[in-house]
Amino acid sequence: MAYRVSNRPAFKLVRAPLDRKWMDDSRDRFAYRCLPLLIANQSGWLALNSVPFRASWNGGWDKACMAVEALDGVSELPAITHFGEGVLTFHMPWLFRTPPGWNLWAHGIPNHPKDGIVALEGVIETDWALATFTMNWKFTARNMWVTFEKDEPICMLTPFRRGDLESLDPVEKDLAENPEMHAAYTEWSASREKFIKDLNKPGSEAQAMKWEKDYFRGLGPDGKVMPQHQTRLTLKEFEPIKKK
Repeated sequence: MAYRVSNRPAFKLVRAPLDRKWMDDSRDRFAYRCLPLLIANQSGWLALNSVPFRASWNGGWDKACMAVEALDGVSELPAITHFGEGVLTFHMPWLFRTPPGWNLWAHGIPNHPKDGIVALEGVIETDWALATFTMNWKFTARNMWVTFEKDEPICMLTPFRRGDLESLDPVEKDLAENPEMHAAYTEWSASREKFIKDLNKPGSEAQAMKWEKDYFRGLGPDGKVMPQHQTRLTLKEFEPIKKK
C-alpha cells in the first residue's frame, strides 16, 4: 500500500517493465536471451521522475558543491542536495505499508546503468514505520552534468519477508561430495563447451540454434520442465487514488 502524503513531487508508481533501452539496441537483441536479466528487470515497482532536470557535482563535501537545474525552466525541482557529499536526494511522496513481517527494499533500477551517478539503496520496515524515506543517488563523476528525464525511473521498490535471509544456513562444499549433481554438471559442462566450439562451424546445429535455450525453457538434466519455472513476472499495477 502506498499512501500519498503529498502531491509534490508528482512521481508515479508503475510495475517494472521487462525491457531496457540498451537491451533493445543489443545486436540481434541478444540481451533478451538472458532470463536472469529479464526476471531481475521485473522484480518490483518503479517510481518515475516527474520533472526533467540535470545535476552536477564539483567533488566537494558541502551542499553548495552541487548544482541542480530544472530543464523546463519553471517547475519545482523533484530532487535536491540534502546531505552534501555528492548525494542527490529525491523525497518520496508516499508512506508505504507492507504486510506484517515484510520489509521494503528501495534500490536502483536493475540493468539500467547511468553514467556519472549510482543509486544508493536502503531497506525499510514498512510494516510499522510512520516516516517517509528518501531515495538517494551518489555522484561518481565530477563536473559532469547528469540528466534525469521525465518519467525516467528513479527508484525500484521490492518487498521481501523479514527474517527469510537469516533463516538460511549457507554452506560451501566441494561438488564431488554430491555425485549425482557432479555427474549432471559434468555432462552439462561438456555439452556447453561443444556448443560453443560448434558455433564456429558452418552448417552446425549450434549455428542454427544460435544460443542454448534449456535454462530459458526451464529444462532440467532429464529434459523435464522444472516446476514453478518463470520466464516472466506478472506483478499488479498500483490502483490509482479514487477521487471523491
